[in-house]
Amino acid sequence: MADLTATAVPLSLDRREGVPLRVALMRAQSRARRRAFLLVLPLLLFIVITFMIPIAQMLQRSVYNDGFSQTSPHLAEWFAANPAGTEPDETAFAALAADLVLMNQNRLAGAAGTRINYLAPGSRSLFTAAARGADGLKPPYKAALLAEDSAWGDPLIWTAMREAASPWTSDFYLIGLDARRSADGGIERAAETNRVYLPLYMRTFVLSGLITGICLLLAFPIAHLLATLPLARANLLMILVLLPFWTSLLVRTTSWIVLLQGQGVFNGLLVASGVIDDANRLELIYNQIGTIIVMVHILLPFMVLPIYSVMRVIPPSYARAARSLGATSWTTFRRVYLPQTLPGIGAGVLLVFILAVGYYITPALVGGAEGQLFSNQIQFHMSKSNWSQAAALSSMLLVGVLLLYWLYDRLVGIDKLKFG
Repeated sequence: MADLTATAVPLSLDRREGVPLRVALMRAQSRARRRAFLLVLPLLLFIVITFMIPIAQMLQRSVYNDGFSQTSPHLAEWFAANPAGTEPDETAFAALAADLVLMNQNRLAGAAGTRINYLAPGSRSLFTAAARGADGLKPPYKAALLAEDSAWGDPLIWTAMREAASPWTSDFYLIGLDARRSADGGIERAAETNRVYLPLYMRTFVLSGLITGICLLLAFPIAHLLATLPLARANLLMILVLLPFWTSLLVRTTSWIVLLQGQGVFNGLLVASGVIDDANRLELIYNQIGTIIVMVHILLPFMVLPIYSVMRVIPPSYARAARSLGATSWTTFRRVYLPQTLPGIGAGVLLVFILAVGYYITPALVGGAEGQLFSNQIQFHMSKSNWSQAAALSSMLLVGVLLLYWLYDRLVGIDKLKFG
């Protein structure tokens, strides 16, 4: 019927405007779309300014660092004229000497040395010391610089300077992947003692998954009670669920430290009851166990609320109908009740997992060396002003979360959930 009307519309005229009715309808729809766009424009601008632009700046910062390139124009020219693997000659050392003079004049030797230090540890002091005496260098510059410090002959230093001669670099991602530039310019694994980031990266996702699983096991029965209890009792239980939101994060974390430490309340109760003796108190804090316990407590409401929001609208008559048709309690739960709660479970799992991956305050306070997460390394580099490394690690964490979300959407997304 709508199709027949649409074909007949051009023959009719809008009496007020003298134009075909279809044109008038299109104009009205266009005006409605413009009004809708203007309504959402403030929110769109807020998202772009506070979310999209900072992420773009972070991504740019992870591949851009001009700490060395802006202070070394002569070396940049020599590197551009000579391919990788070329042994530095007198011309190269003369360019280095000229750049050291510029670094000393502009007081940028520390920044240049810090940039090289990311790739060749220990080189910051090499640059600052050489820059202070750069005005007194006389040709031949190669012999003079090597006499001052033999480290200037290290091929790794020159490989690092070649990579840093351009402000655009992938070195910070290599460091985040526990790799490094070899002396010949290739890529190799970092020494086993220096492989920090990938194990920490895997630990973060494993611990976040474990915390999410524990939250799900605890939240499901709590949400079921909230959805089935009488209103007065449900409201009381909801207050207990929301109570952590009304308490400072620092207060909650400090309270757990008091409870779980070696001389704390929990160990004291175990010793007093004779479960353990005083010499064998449990280590429940400043390790992974402490991180898991405290983060589960903090993140549990974020799992309860999405599941409860779905459970409370499930009609009880569905379960009664299944039981009346001969289904057992387990079959009713598995085939009738559980499938209808999957949207809430999916939302809660995503919310808790993403929050757990990005947490750094709680692991920093209760995790010790074992319970640190990837975000703690990001915070460490931010506090040390190595923003490029922090941006690269943040990008790696963002990619990991987006990849898992994509897999979730492809494998168990809302549109693929089966009900019944």
